[in-house]
Amino acid sequence: SLYRMGNFLDLCRGPHVPGTGRVGAFHLMNTAGAYWRGDSKNKMLTRIYGVAFASKKELDEHLRILEEIKKRDHRKLGRELDLFSVTDDIGPGLILWHPKGAVVRRVMEDFWREEHAKAGYDLVFSPHVARLDLWRISGHTDFYRQAMFSPIDVEGQEYQLKPMNCPFHILIYKSRMRSYRDLPIRYAELGTVYRYEPSGTLHGLLRVRGFTQDDAHLFLRPDQLDEEIFTLLDFTLFVLRSFGFERYDIYLSTRPEKYAGTLENWDLAESALRKALERKGLPFEVDPGEGVFYGPKIDIKIKDMLGRSWQCSTIQVDFNNPERFDATYVADDGAPRRAIMIHRALMGSLERFFGVLVEHHAGAFPVWLAPVQADVVPVTEKQNAFAQEVVAALRAAGFRAEGDYR
Repeated sequence: SLYRMGNFLDLCRGPHVPGTGRVGAFHLMNTAGAYWRGDSKNKMLTRIYGVAFASKKELDEHLRILEEIKKRDHRKLGRELDLFSVTDDIGPGLILWHPKGAVVRRVMEDFWREEHAKAGYDLVFSPHVARLDLWRISGHTDFYRQAMFSPIDVEGQEYQLKPMNCPFHILIYKSRMRSYRDLPIRYAELGTVYRYEPSGTLHGLLRVRGFTQDDAHLFLRPDQLDEEIFTLLDFTLFVLRSFGFERYDIYLSTRPEKYAGTLENWDLAESALRKALERKGLPFEVDPGEGVFYGPKIDIKIKDMLGRSWQCSTIQVDFNNPERFDATYVADDGAPRRAIMIHRALMGSLERFFGVLVEHHAGAFPVWLAPVQADVVPVTEKQNAFAQEVVAALRAAGFRAEGDYR
């Protein structure tokens, strides 16, 4: 459209209003320098940022939320509460967990392990690197190369920092013959993975290069798929609610442009996910083309206290990797059958989930998560000895207690 401001007339992409009188309230946020067309050889221009709303009430609410976001910024609170840090000596996107942050993380992990044991999962561990050939079999080198670090040469063999845990769990499954009676088999791991993220996209704990996934892979017969997805939805929502997240948006992410496997299997997987959501009565939106290369998925985006959405939980059906790795079981007729695999993460990554938790609770964690559950403060130095006894008694009772003797 043509846009006029005073004597200035130019083509500009809208939307626009006929005149500034139609704008109920506006606020100039800040200014910044910018080169014309992004080229440093061109002139430096001044870019002015502003917001406009239909009413002053809406503007005031927007500005209030922006101030609240600043107060709740997990990077700011992480420094103030001494939870974590990032240092150039180690590298961007790599996190140092301080004692208080490590306490919260340990409580999160203990809860995760306990609930998974109750739900019938077997906990496993896997290495941080593997030969590059493994990632060729899984298809990561074909479909995920841009998110992987460069290979490492070790004695003439190429090794790769793992971007995902799934191939390791498949090899554990394949380590022995499986019967149809053994299924479903559920492997879970708090596995640290490494993904190359451009430095400009890194953001505190929310976007990092090394992070721990609360990962699980389930191996099933076809007749178990619908019920397992339904059970997984229950488990996922239970975990999210346990940490104080009651609001969320759910998306069914379908086949991307670049994918592995057959159209028939993709259609079967998408149908199973859709049926589970409908049976559970959960409202959802279809997110076309946002599935991962090996299968469709359910994405659950939690909403924090300020109404912001965060991608955390995911449930993904995979017919592709069992075929690539020839993951089979012996059926009731004695013939080998291909297993179906579900990839699943409830928190997504512990780092991101922790960052969202900090902002959701503004650093005031629920008592069961708090790094310090009781702080004993003597009135004068004369009470220090007794205060130390109280701290010791609280710790003996299983509480995380400290004394403030300043």
